[in-house]
Amino acid sequence: MTGSKTLFIKTYGCQMNVYDSERMAEAMAAEGYRLTDAPEGADMVLLNTCHIREKAAEKVYSELGRIRKLAEAKRAEGGEMLVGVAGCVAQAEGEEMLRRSKLVDLVVGPQALHRLPDLARRARAGERGLVDTDFPEDDKFAAPRPKARRAPAAFLTVQEGCDKFCSFCVVPYTRGAEISRPAAPLIEEARDLAERGVVELTLLGQNVNAWRGAAPANSSDGGEGRWTLARLIRALAEVAGIERIRYTTSHPNDMDEDLIAAHGEEPKLMPYLHLPVQAGSDRVLKAMNRRHTAAAYLRLVERIRAARPDIALSGDFIVGFPGETEAEFEETLALVREARYAQAYSFRYSPRPGTPAAELPPVPAEEAAERLQRLQALLGEQQAAFQQATVGRRLPVLLEKPGREPGQMVGRSPYLQAVHMQADAGMTGRIVEAEIVGAGPNSLAGRLAW
Repeated sequence: MTGSKTLFIKTYGCQMNVYDSERMAEAMAAEGYRLTDAPEGADMVLLNTCHIREKAAEKVYSELGRIRKLAEAKRAEGGEMLVGVAGCVAQAEGEEMLRRSKLVDLVVGPQALHRLPDLARRARAGERGLVDTDFPEDDKFAAPRPKARRAPAAFLTVQEGCDKFCSFCVVPYTRGAEISRPAAPLIEEARDLAERGVVELTLLGQNVNAWRGAAPANSSDGGEGRWTLARLIRALAEVAGIERIRYTTSHPNDMDEDLIAAHGEEPKLMPYLHLPVQAGSDRVLKAMNRRHTAAAYLRLVERIRAARPDIALSGDFIVGFPGETEAEFEETLALVREARYAQAYSFRYSPRPGTPAAELPPVPAEEAAERLQRLQALLGEQQAAFQQATVGRRLPVLLEKPGREPGQMVGRSPYLQAVHMQADAGMTGRIVEAEIVGAGPNSLAGRLAW
């Protein structure tokens, strides 16, 4: 169907939301909607929200205030703008979102996004205040996907939900319990993506290395067993056209020996691992309900590096968790020095309503901010050192898109670094050998090495 209506999607947060937004855009394309880059004049605006960051819900309501003006302008021209909210804030807020914002026509949770077309049809027909935040039994991944050409790198959701119940986190409440998609449809989706030009797959999950999917019926398991993530990676590596595989986000407690071994044995599995630890103090980790110790995490890092010595390690840190002392924060700095990160994300603790940690007395804001500054300075030093260590090396780079400068392309190294280099746009999707000639805080400069 030729698109006759326009759809604007604003995506917040994690890569899984990016994947979900793609699926919603594809589903709405079958309803005659084509994506637009701006909300002005759109026939439908969809906010795909994330509940991880501070004041996530308030940011959504603020955005709805801006959209209200656009909806009024659309109405003044005789048109109509349908407004929907999806994702984790939608799941958490539900009916409350409709109460607080009369602008919202529909609310859909992350497990019900495949029902968006039906909700949109009903809203267009005059129904308002539609809410679907159930955890339906029908598979949201089952809807057919269009065969349009794709970018060289794509996400593939293999696992959703979380059973860990970290005391600071809302994910178990907004995404539900851990579920793993069966291996067969994942392999089929990977083949489909490869046929459309995808070279690199990033496997997604809230706890992606907890994936335990049903084996394909034609496998040596006879379809009766369950594969590990490592077994799935090896199967995806056999898909023609797929040259690179990554996965995120991992939990230390689900990093089994099979997956560690895969980093040393499977050449298509890239040497980059996001392995959040959150803190370096055992007491703080216990209060977070992380169920691992700092020493266990560091031993795990040692085993991973023994399997793949050049692996680039990434992590997450929360500073100023309720009750954290200066001495406990120093333990986090000590862990960072020993683990040596190529990249990391760090945040000051902010309470999430409904989580156990939200009831605990906070660390003073000024103290937490000062600690975060010190941690980020250390992490910045490590990242800069890792970046600089690549200068003078030759690395395979997947060229993904044009850069800002004429004749420039941007690609990714095996270590997930952005690489800017002069190359023809016709080389998009190719893996080329590049000599790294410069390093900045967040990207590298390279040149083709023929």
